[in-house]
Amino acid sequence: MRAGFLLHRIARGGYTLNMDAELKSRLMSALFDKPLVTNTFRGTLVEAMLTQVLEPEWRWCSADWASHDFENGDGVRLEVKQSAALQSWYGDGFPPNRGRFDIAARKVRWEGKCRIEQAGRVASIYIFAWHPVTDVDRADNREPKQWQFHIVRSDALPPQKTITHSKLSAIVEAVGIEEVPAKLRQALS
Repeated sequence: MRAGFLLHRIARGGYTLNMDAELKSRLMSALFDKPLVTNTFRGTLVEAMLTQVLEPEWRWCSADWASHDFENGDGVRLEVKQSAALQSWYGDGFPPNRGRFDIAARKVRWEGKCRIEQAGRVASIYIFAWHPVTDVDRADNREPKQWQFHIVRSDALPPQKTITHSKLSAIVEAVGIEEVPAKLRQALS
């Protein structure tokens, strides 16, 4: 079971194995009680933050090998990508990350356990979350107000495998988490 899916299920109270409250608490503490969250779990953290401003209009549907992260009532698919200037393994002498996001078109998509041959990008719109704080004493991935969000329609993305944060900034201005729903509606209209 992929770790992000596990956390999604635990956070939503849907994990069915015998996991008592103390074990859940220890797991969540081990994964999220540090300001710089490891790459493996940071994506799930950002998606959870976004549920606070996107639900109920958007349903959080990422799980395991899901081809997208959110879907609205009209069936519009949204994918969240994230990166951070500082990594959990950051130390003296390491330069901050400049930010790079995977935007590669895929050959297949997944719906649960079903593999579907479908070339291209599955999501109609992307939210690129960037954590720019480089001050080690101040950086906290768990703080929604420290994140910047770039909302881009998939048809506005270049036909390449990755995109840098600087290229995203040239396409669209970043907004804070409170502005995401309005910018998302604007991008869809």
